[in-house]
Amino acid sequence: MAKMPLDRAIESELYTDDMLELQSAIHTDLLLNTQHSELEKMESDELRSLALTFVERMLADRSITLPRAMVERLADSVVSEVRGFGPLDVLLKDGSITEIMVNGLRQVMVERDGRLRKCAVRFLNRQHIMRIVEKIISPLGRRLDESMPMVDARLPDGSRVNVIIEPLAIDGPYMTIRKFAVDALTDEDLLRFGTLNSKMRDFLKLCVEGKLNILISGGTGSGKTTTLNVLSSFIPHDERIVTIEDAAELQLQQEHVIALESRPANLEGNGEITIRDLVRNSLRMRPDRIIVGEVRGGEALDMLQAMNTGHEGSLSTVHTNSPRDCLSRLETMVLMAGTELPSSAIRQQISNAVDMIVHQDRMRDGSRVITHISEVQGMEGEQIILQDLFKLERQGVDEDEGVLVKHQSVGSQPHFVDKLAAEGVKLPADMFLIDEDIRPRVVHW
Repeated sequence: MAKMPLDRAIESELYTDDMLELQSAIHTDLLLNTQHSELEKMESDELRSLALTFVERMLADRSITLPRAMVERLADSVVSEVRGFGPLDVLLKDGSITEIMVNGLRQVMVERDGRLRKCAVRFLNRQHIMRIVEKIISPLGRRLDESMPMVDARLPDGSRVNVIIEPLAIDGPYMTIRKFAVDALTDEDLLRFGTLNSKMRDFLKLCVEGKLNILISGGTGSGKTTTLNVLSSFIPHDERIVTIEDAAELQLQQEHVIALESRPANLEGNGEITIRDLVRNSLRMRPDRIIVGEVRGGEALDMLQAMNTGHEGSLSTVHTNSPRDCLSRLETMVLMAGTELPSSAIRQQISNAVDMIVHQDRMRDGSRVITHISEVQGMEGEQIILQDLFKLERQGVDEDEGVLVKHQSVGSQPHFVDKLAAEGVKLPADMFLIDEDIRPRVVHW
């Protein structure tokens, strides 16, 4: 099937009101005059040829003359409406775009190289947007209506989708798509992007192999899930991994992976399966590793209990602003489970369960970097002791407004050396020597 290049599509007149109305009319005509079962059986080239026939017939009926290139693009857009995700297809095919934001009928924004840009892609009306949304959520058994006006979903490639509609969205529907790379990023990619340095990469690899419990913290869009994917790639291939997510998006490469996904309530308000339910169930599935895509509620208590009862090597992400804030947020989320435990007991559980926090930030130039690798050393009085092992020092900006950074070991050896040794993992003696590993700049990803 021919593809519309993104730059040509954005710069063309394909998304004017008249052209959108014409696309809709051709699409409707094709559906009314072709059996659905026939469309399902057609190969891509055959479907495009059929769409081109309907385009040419509609143009002739309306006495419209268009350049051949525009006729071809009209046919492509009709195929996208039938088999793809309509106007979104051209954006989803562009590998340089990392996020797509449909702000109702007003505009469509994209993120490229860490920066937001408006594009010419548009929808005809609210019904057009909702038709595409329905194509996304219906295969997943999700629903979206006035009684449940928010939904999280995913595309077939794992890209994360969030939609919110009226009455909550004033000028909605609003749709946000966080795209996933077709090929999962590797540790070499993170090195190339400047997310971390080689010493940090080697250290994290040894920590994962040594079955430390690691939390990846950071703000929205800081790259936590990508880093979680990379860390999970260090898990040995002979271990059984259970992943738990609201919308399955992790891209693990191991053979023995059991992927679980939560489920919202049905129309009658029944049948909801929460992340907490799945965490509890995973303990009965003989996991070597439990990976929770994101901890955001009462499931934090169950995850901590799993870490404290023989399920070492667990990984998860948490929305926080700093490693210290990660500990406070964990405490709050444990309280959300309805527990009557005092703060001191919760903090003791956290300090016993979590070995390390990897904190990631999004810089002013849009780049994502690991700013802290911190060890949870235990309790001192009522407080949890947190010790940085690696941290990032900002060195200003270069002439292209790129952030200059230095990833630096602080020179302290972690307390969990013995725990790693028990798993047959030995840290190199020079791993925590202070060096001068300076990055000329951070590259976008």
